[in-house]
Amino acid sequence: MRIILPLLLLSLWAHGQAPAPSVPNAWDIAPIIQDFSMNALRIKPLLDQLKPQDWIAKGAPDTYRSQFLTAQQELDYFLKSTKTFEDQPEKLTLAFDSYSRWEALHVRLQTLADGARRYQDPNLGDLLEGAFSVNASNHAELRQYISDLASQKEEEFAVVEREAQRCRGVLGRQAPAKPQGKK
Repeated sequence: MRIILPLLLLSLWAHGQAPAPSVPNAWDIAPIIQDFSMNALRIKPLLDQLKPQDWIAKGAPDTYRSQFLTAQQELDYFLKSTKTFEDQPEKLTLAFDSYSRWEALHVRLQTLADGARRYQDPNLGDLLEGAFSVNASNHAELRQYISDLASQKEEEFAVVEREAQRCRGVLGRQAPAKPQGKK
């Protein structure tokens, strides 16, 4: 029993370390993350061309200015989060952070693209939207990766939980150790 239990725990630990077949390995997801980040960099020069202060002078709502500043910050946050995620692709929290930052950026960019079309240059609005849509496949792959990674983590947790319950049961059935008296 003393040999079997450590071997069983070792085999469960080794099994838990291997990624589920549906989850891409770190070296498979890394190029997707890099591509995602590189495509996002194309948005920055387009954002720099936007002039929301001129839009406001033309009668646009003042909220475009704050949307513009927020979009710049969200792009920076997204790029930082993808860099961290690229370094640790097995972390579900980092994957979700990158995904949610991209989603937040998307909302801002849609608003700014509409504003650019209406108050500045329709082509600039289209370019901004196009630069964002280039990442559609990366966005979909990241969403699938998050789903697969979450499933894998749930499976690992279930194995650990079952093993912990089994060990508690084994320990509960053992006779208490006899106290050693003084000699």
